[in-house]
Amino acid sequence: MAALIIAEHDNVTLKSSTLSAVTAASLCATEVDVLVVGFNVDTVVSQATLISNVRKVIQIDSPHLADHLAEPLALQILNVANGYTHLLAPSTANGKNVMPRVAAKLNVGQISDITKVETPDIFERPIYAGNAIATVQSNDNVKVITVRVTGFDPSPSVGGAASIEKKDAVQGARKSAFVSRDLTQSDRPELTAAKRVVSGGRGLGSGEKYQEIIVPLADKIGAALGASRAAVDAGYVPNDYQVGQTGKIVAPELYVAVAISGAIQHLAGMKDSKVIVAINKDPEAPIFSVADYGLVADLFAAVPELTQAI
Repeated sequence: MAALIIAEHDNVTLKSSTLSAVTAASLCATEVDVLVVGFNVDTVVSQATLISNVRKVIQIDSPHLADHLAEPLALQILNVANGYTHLLAPSTANGKNVMPRVAAKLNVGQISDITKVETPDIFERPIYAGNAIATVQSNDNVKVITVRVTGFDPSPSVGGAASIEKKDAVQGARKSAFVSRDLTQSDRPELTAAKRVVSGGRGLGSGEKYQEIIVPLADKIGAALGASRAAVDAGYVPNDYQVGQTGKIVAPELYVAVAISGAIQHLAGMKDSKVIVAINKDPEAPIFSVADYGLVADLFAAVPELTQAI
């Protein structure tokens, strides 16, 4: 059996989510290949060849693939899919966008957001916002899978010696076109890859208080910034800060939740964190049910004191 990983990258750097997908793939198949699709991706390909447990890196390089639109990317995947028993991608915005198209074209079911591989055709995935774990079995000849990267340790990014195979891009009908991309520039760690995260909730009361209370604490410990959906909906912070079922799934070494009550949707996005610290004035807040350390206190006094003490 052989598995193909669809690499996550920005045409310059291979994303760490790909390494977790390689770990999942190595549990599904004896041979693992990586597909790198984009434009001027030689650097990404070089990085991919060093990943442990990877046999071959397939490179498809073309200007019309630079922006990773789902339709042309799906065509490239389908063009090289023959002979693979498993097609996997990280369960990111890109992976969730392209893999359903691949599954539909292959006339197979997709297995989404897996967190464990029991056998090459039996997998575990969270359901009901993570409150239950479903064990699913697929009898399809080709398994199309998205991988929840927090469920698998990254494969070592060095030590491999994969070969490189270059293929020509497949041209298809241009049904969509890239218009623009608005990126938030920050010196902080990327939220889904950060080892420490500090998140704020609606209890902060305003975006100004978020900046005043949460940001200094994050600066002190070198953490990424996160937020609950309620805080995002209230306009305290941008959408890309949102942690939860409809936001980003994180599993850092340390997660600090300030003024977050702990709705099911939020817990689904962070309860796999190694150490969870919760600060909330409500002793009955659901967040305390998953917290390793809980402080029932007025955040406007407690958090500045904590920041100063670090």
